[in-house]
Amino acid sequence: MDLGEILPSHRHQLSALAQTHALFTRGGIEYWLFGGWAVDFHVGSITRSHDDIDVAVWLDDYERIAGLLEAEGWKHAPEPDEDGGTGYERDGVRLELTFLVPGDGREGYILLRTGRALWSEELLSSDPAELFGVRARVLGLAELKRGKSHARDDPAEAAKDRADFAALSRIGP
Repeated sequence: MDLGEILPSHRHQLSALAQTHALFTRGGIEYWLFGGWAVDFHVGSITRSHDDIDVAVWLDDYERIAGLLEAEGWKHAPEPDEDGGTGYERDGVRLELTFLVPGDGREGYILLRTGRALWSEELLSSDPAELFGVRARVLGLAELKRGKSHARDDPAEAAKDRADFAALSRIGP
């Protein structure tokens, strides 16, 4: 299957992800794709529909990121209750940024209003993964599985987490 054979909404999101990868790479922005799209990159196929593209970035890079995104036509679209990140939209695609602060080692934390929460015990290499010819820096498999193994409270989100965990569990440890 190539990019032309997938649903238009998936193709549109993957195109936005490819452009974001190129933009962040040129700008020297470190990022990690996570969530449903990261699952798909690890599995090697599109496992389900996605509402958005989830990307973690260093909080210290946010001003540069905002400038880069806005120069490319992305509009800041914050949610009323957002905490630890923000969103941008362009052409019907939503890009969710999660802001990280470093720990004492290789771990990253989300800085929430209530304090910091562990996001990843080890932010892995900057080597990109590939799906349908689109490259992205993806959170490591072990960390992604760890995050997906604990379903969220919202029933719809919990169902996605269970499906994602099942898909990741089929590809190895």
